[in-house]
Order: sequence, then C-alpha cells, then structure tokens
Amino acid sequence: MSAPSVLYDAPGPKARTRNIIYSVLFVIALLAVAYFIYSGFDKKGQWAGALWKPFVQGSTWTQFLLPGLLSTIKAAALSIVIALPVGALLGIGRLSDHKWIRIPAGIIVEFFRAIPVLMLMVFAAELYAYYTDISSDTRPLFAAVTGLVLYNGSVLAEVFRSGIRALPKGQTEAGFTLGMRKTQVMTNILLPQAVTLMLPAIVSQLVVVLKDTALAGQLTIGYTELIRTSGTITANFSNTIPTLIVVAILYIVLNLILTSFASWLERRLSRRRKAPRGTGAQAQPVHIKTDLDTGAAV
Repeated sequence: MSAPSVLYDAPGPKARTRNIIYSVLFVIALLAVAYFIYSGFDKKGQWAGALWKPFVQGSTWTQFLLPGLLSTIKAAALSIVIALPVGALLGIGRLSDHKWIRIPAGIIVEFFRAIPVLMLMVFAAELYAYYTDISSDTRPLFAAVTGLVLYNGSVLAEVFRSGIRALPKGQTEAGFTLGMRKTQVMTNILLPQAVTLMLPAIVSQLVVVLKDTALAGQLTIGYTELIRTSGTITANFSNTIPTLIVVAILYIVLNLILTSFASWLERRLSRRRKAPRGTGAQAQPVHIKTDLDTGAAV
C-alpha cells in the first residue's frame, strides 16, 4: 500500500467523476475551437491544394525556407553562446561583495532588461552603420546578435543570481571551511549545483532567443531570417495562412529539439551527482586510537 501524499488528498469517487466530466468537457471545447478555425479557413479557401503546392516543391525549400531556417539558427546559436557567459558574469557580479563590481553590474542588467529587443537591434544597426566599417551584408547579423545578447544576457543574469542564492548557505560555508577562496567556492561548488537547478529557466530563455530572431527581419535591420524569407513565398503564391502554418511548425520543431536536449542534459547532470555503484550507501566509520592519559590521538 502506497503512502498517502502530503501535497493533496486523494480524490474520492465523486471527485474522480467530476474530474472525468471536466476533462471530457475540455476536450469537447478544444475540438469545437479546432473545428471553428478549420471551417473558417475552409470557407476562405485556405485548404485548397494550389496554396499548399509550393511546399511539396524542392525549390521552395532550397531557395527560401532552408536558407531562412539556417539564418535563424545561426543568429540564435551565436546569441546563446555569447549571452550565457555574459549572463553568468553579470549574475555573479551582482553577488559580489565589492560595490564597484556589484553596482555597475546591477545598472547594466536593469538598463538592458527594460529596453525592448527590437529597439536594441535598431540602435545596434544604426551604430554599426555610422561608426564601424562592417559591411552591409553582415551588419544585420551583428545587429541582431547584439540586441539579443544585451537583452537576454541581462535576463539570464537574474536567472543565475537567483539560482545561486537559492542554494543553502551551508554550501558556501563548507567551501570556506576547506580553505577555498571565493572564486573557487563559486566555480567548484555553487555554479555546478545551481546550473542544474536553473536549467529549466535557462532553456525557457533560450527558446525566447530563438523566437526573437524573427524581430531581426523587421524594419531597418533586414536580417534574412525564416519569417522574412517566407514573405517571398507569400508574395509569389498569395498563400499567407499556409506559409505561416509551415513556418510555425518549423519553429515548434526547433523548440522541441532544444527542450529535448535540455532534458537529456539535466538527466545527465543529475546522474553525475549520484554516488557511483558499488561504493555503498553509508561511509565506513573511522576509528581513532587515543592515549588514555592525555586524550591525544595516537
């Protein structure tokens, strides 16, 4: 017989019946909404085969969708690789005992968290256009990555800071007891434990990075990411809804791959923290002989 849960009471017969009824009603409502959307598109002729025909042609994928998808992945990957260490440094900086580190780090985080990503991209594009020699071909990528790094690095800084502060104080005190310096305690004790705790929040923010690359194709930035390249398909075939559905499916697949990798990484990190097999659940006691007269160890 399993132990009763301390989080909630086990539902009785009436509660189970009520939950089944609610579930059935929810499924019926969901199917009704899906049918309403389907019938609405059907009345407008959005399910006609001519509108979906471009997506079974290889040229549509090789000329528009795949190049845009690769550009999206490229901008997102660069932003993630740069934003993670930037966020970690800013988060650790906000925990510093030195004001000359803690205060500037806090100002940077709060400043860039308060500005929309698109505005940061536009500012970066204008800055690179007037004050650098970066070519016009690569300038949109630089602007997109800069805006994504500044905003998401600031958000990740708060994730790192909250994750480290969530650890018991005894972890830090144990490190100092062993004679470690602050840097050693942070890198060898706190960060490895905090990363596992923070992983779901970090992955959620990385998904945001991937989706925010779509902003780089708008206004004056003009980065040729997935949505911008799909606009050419819409202009040529007048199939806005089918194109957006295909693009949405591609984003969903990318996010599923990212979350699946994060789940695998979390399981791997959790296994590494467990004791290896064959070591035994308890440590063997250590017997120390003492001198009966002085009480000193011998």
